Amino acid sequence: MVGAGVAGLSAACELSASGVRVAVHEATGHAGGRCRSFRDESLDALIDNGNHLMLSGNTSIQRFLALTGARDRLSGPASARFPFLDLAAGERWTVDLGNGRIPGRPFARDGRVPGARLADYARSLRLLNASPEASIEQVLSPCGQLHERFWKPVSIAVLNTEPERAAAMLMKPVLRETIGRGGRACRPLTATQGLSSAFADPAVAFLAENGAEMRFRTRLRSIALDDGGRVAALRFRDDEIRVGPDDRLILAVPARVAEDLIPSLCVPNEHRGIVNVHFRMPECVSWAPEDPPFLGLVGGTAEWLFWRDDIVSATVSARQGDVDGRSMAGAIWSDIRRTLDLECDPAMMPPHRVIVERMATIAQTPEQVARRPESDAGPPGVFLAGDWTDTGLPATIEGAVRSGRLAAELAAESMGQALMDDSGGERAAA
Repeated sequence: MVGAGVAGLSAACELSASGVRVAVHEATGHAGGRCRSFRDESLDALIDNGNHLMLSGNTSIQRFLALTGARDRLSGPASARFPFLDLAAGERWTVDLGNGRIPGRPFARDGRVPGARLADYARSLRLLNASPEASIEQVLSPCGQLHERFWKPVSIAVLNTEPERAAAMLMKPVLRETIGRGGRACRPLTATQGLSSAFADPAVAFLAENGAEMRFRTRLRSIALDDGGRVAALRFRDDEIRVGPDDRLILAVPARVAEDLIPSLCVPNEHRGIVNVHFRMPECVSWAPEDPPFLGLVGGTAEWLFWRDDIVSATVSARQGDVDGRSMAGAIWSDIRRTLDLECDPAMMPPHRVIVERMATIAQTPEQVARRPESDAGPPGVFLAGDWTDTGLPATIEGAVRSGRLAAELAAESMGQALMDDSGGERAAA
């Protein structure tokens, strides 16, 4: 296994749980990849490198956390409620999907997006029949206030791509697996103690308990193939590991790294960035415990705000090019002041940290989605994992976890092994 991000951890845990001997090589000194936490000295707080909102209907995440004993590391409100604020209009509302199996609440007048018509909701069903070439904007236009006040912030968050170019077909599984299954599948969940506490630390502990080897700061430089095109050796900076005919390799690395290691591989080659700005808030700010710990923003610089203890974090998605962190932090602080009605000098920003992920995800356009490889697109005995592979899902944590499971299934099947099914039993290998 090469790569200890969420995709690699997912694959490694699935295989280890099924009795397969696993060794994980990670280029950095930590697990979790882009889904991790660290202590920031300037804020004197534990922060995540990025903000992530998950849903109760994310079945792959639920399975992974159950496997590693970390299901209690995510929490959220008892029902599917999503608060929004239009900064320009000063209007607040909550999209309420209820708590049942049918998403009926949005059709009630008090559960709708302000200004949205029932016809706009009906038009949203076009996403289920979106062609591979269609963008979000093309499918939903005209959709009025429902598009501007719901679908636009949601699709940017899910796809990290501007709606006029984002592939509408990637919203199909979002509708089918979450929104289409009603409020029970749409409860928003966040990592209450940080992403590492939920996704990385329990997985590393689980692997250790099951005899897997974790080797950090071991960057794979190249892959040597034999005359038959199979992997013969893995070449690291200070070491070379021979690969036998009974061994399998899962590459859970970024797309550009996979392409360097396997030049014949076709991968997505356009990306979008995400900017997260974390602020330590004044002591006078308090949060209602019954409210969801996030807020969707319309008409501001940030699209979403999240809070945990006295840290407020803002997310700006679908970024391209260089980012002026100081300027962006100032604009976001202005959004926060207006959101919270803070009476303070706008020039006096509290302690903050700007984190820019310039290549956070692939650009999820129709052209780039067509370049996503299958899990078995590598040489014989090599399998791919990562949110950029062809899982049929957007490039999210759910997609990354599922990609690891898919790669583990293929690797196990090629060895005549079997992975545990969802009930903890074994499923026969193909």
